[in-house]
Amino acid sequence: MTYPTEKAAVVTGVGAPSGIGRHIARRLLKDGFDVAVGDIQFDNVDSFVEEIRTEFPERKIIGLHLDVSCEKSVTQAYEKVAAELPQLVALVNPAGIACPIAMEDISVEEFDRVFNVNCRGTMLMMRGAYKLMKPHGLGRMVNFSSITAYDGGGTFSKSTYAGAKAAIIGLTRGGAREFGIHGVTVNVIAPGPIDTEIMGGKLTDERKAAMSSNIPLGRVGQPEEIAALCSFLVSEDSSFVNGDVINADGGKHMH
Repeated sequence: MTYPTEKAAVVTGVGAPSGIGRHIARRLLKDGFDVAVGDIQFDNVDSFVEEIRTEFPERKIIGLHLDVSCEKSVTQAYEKVAAELPQLVALVNPAGIACPIAMEDISVEEFDRVFNVNCRGTMLMMRGAYKLMKPHGLGRMVNFSSITAYDGGGTFSKSTYAGAKAAIIGLTRGGAREFGIHGVTVNVIAPGPIDTEIMGGKLTDERKAAMSSNIPLGRVGQPEEIAALCSFLVSEDSSFVNGDVINADGGKHMH
């Protein structure tokens, strides 16, 4: 189905100033989407909305005070999107939390928190978006896993995070099967090391070198590169890409 002239996207996880979410939002604004941006860091959402409204005065932009793990919060967010923005075409779902605690040490409460944000949050955002996309027979969803789902843990996050990110792959493929008949595609990006703050702070040159040692390209990725991949996956050109896991890791995992 042809994209509408006016179209909207929802982007989660925009609280971190150098995070992937903000780069994705800016890229989709450049691509002609009106956007709703959300995060649990409410003050950061509000300040980011002010920034991008200045940068993109021609676009409609709204901020969402959003806890992706809370059903009521997600429902209220989509009500606002439906009321204030054009037809929802795209959902990009990078909101998530890392976890450096080993399995032998993690509490049940922390385990649940990691799964609630990463997995329940992904499911709630998908379900809410689908309700708005289904009547139009058109939609694009992009979820976020990690190569940690293959490794079982990396230089920062450990097994609980790996399990949550592996579960997101299953949720994505389930969504692709269930939603595809109504023209809604669901794909997942599995980034390798990206130069953001999720791994315990901004990466130093030493950490970048260590992380790059087994990457054929010899470097970590940049958030702008992930945003560019998202740009394709929510475009009309990606209409036959569905249920795929796309590694963005410089060739670290080839299969």
